[in-house]
Amino acid sequence: MPSYEQLRELLDPARTVLLTVECQQGVVGPDSALPELAREARSSGALSNVARLVAAAHEGGVQVIHAIAERRPDGRGASRNARLFRAAERLAVRQLAGSTAVRVAPPIEVTEEDLVVRRLHGLSPLHGTGVDALLRNLGCRTLVVTGVSANVAIPNAVFDAVNLGYEVVVPADAVAGVPAEYTPAMIRHTLALVATVATTDEVLGCLTRPRRRG
Repeated sequence: MPSYEQLRELLDPARTVLLTVECQQGVVGPDSALPELAREARSSGALSNVARLVAAAHEGGVQVIHAIAERRPDGRGASRNARLFRAAERLAVRQLAGSTAVRVAPPIEVTEEDLVVRRLHGLSPLHGTGVDALLRNLGCRTLVVTGVSANVAIPNAVFDAVNLGYEVVVPADAVAGVPAEYTPAMIRHTLALVATVATTDEVLGCLTRPRRRG
């Protein structure tokens, strides 16, 4: 774990953006297309911790971006080049644009200042979504990555952000995947090599300080 001073320097509120990944009702909500993942996100406390981080970001003036995965009802533009995509087409709950499934899930609150970025293809919340341009326009130096899943989208987001030159912070208890034991192993043996791993409380301690002016 980083020292408080190291984390505090990384998480300058004026240069930090908080990213929530696929924290949508059709993924982590009660009627999820992926009930095992939804149960883990809730029972582990990860979803509640994401909500705590979002609330602190709102209070501290830190920009929040919600990355949503969705598809058109006709499937146009959707990826089909992996087993994961083909399986998603057969699920009872589909992440259709405009449906309840692609709304950000409670207890996370969305404000008018938040940016909601929706993608119709691929695995990454960053690549091909316009998020990189948004981050640069916002003056972002550090990206805090939260949400699901530790199996695919979270590592994809972290690697993409690092490759694009951002510092990345991962609150380990604000990320979930399946099975439960996979998430800490993946964070320890993979993400910790390229990102700063912390806890939600440690990140909160940095995000809630007074904003720098000037």
